[in-house]
Amino acid sequence: MNSNSQMILQAENITKRFGGMTAVNNVSFSLAKNEIAALIGANGAGKTTFFNILTGNYIPEEGAIYYKGQDITRLSPEIRVDLGIMRTFQLASTFDNLKVIDNLRLAYYRATNKFSLRKTFFSRMDRIVSAKIDECLETFNLTKLADRMTANISLGEKRVLEIAMSLVTDPEVLLLDEPFAGLSEVEIDECLTVLRQQVHKKTILIVEHKISKIQDLVEKVGVMVEGVMIASGETNEVLNCERVRKEYWKTAE
Repeated sequence: MNSNSQMILQAENITKRFGGMTAVNNVSFSLAKNEIAALIGANGAGKTTFFNILTGNYIPEEGAIYYKGQDITRLSPEIRVDLGIMRTFQLASTFDNLKVIDNLRLAYYRATNKFSLRKTFFSRMDRIVSAKIDECLETFNLTKLADRMTANISLGEKRVLEIAMSLVTDPEVLLLDEPFAGLSEVEIDECLTVLRQQVHKKTILIVEHKISKIQDLVEKVGVMVEGVMIASGETNEVLNCERVRKEYWKTAE
């Protein structure tokens, strides 16, 4: 592996096959500390498969994943979370039968394992943890929803809550899988406002179908077409390169 102290997450020469189909073909991509990046491509481009390799849901046939220089290629998703790599899903994974504030408490408990579930919900929580939850509610503009049942909030509010649940545990890397899927333009703007608060504070990778929503947010872009990373680098430079203009813009819906 090429050593680079600033690179926090690196994928090198990743190949993943399903039967006779090569879903990801010799792909390399890296994230610098506190960088916000995007992985874009049309449906079937291989970006979701690559994302699932980064998160540990798939193991590649070839190549390696490094986190802070450590080979994590074969580590489980759970161990990656313990190391500081958190992901969200395309479908909001909140608990509808809990209040908003209890979703945050549970997320913190699950990630830190510092408190028993009974203590978390039924006893006086540690003051530091309570302060962290309150701060998180305020940061993500969820204070007014704190005591509302999650089933009764909008999809956009659930997506913001999910991002808050990921960040309350203070991960070093946050991987977002199509966070704007199914959202209205207003809800997308709300999520973008939340993400902009994390600029230069967290390392974030957003997997997205189209770049238009996040072009002014991300510093780096990787473009996948038919399992191949055809370009990666500084956002405007990549989006204006000839191959991307020819192959990505042609295939994007």
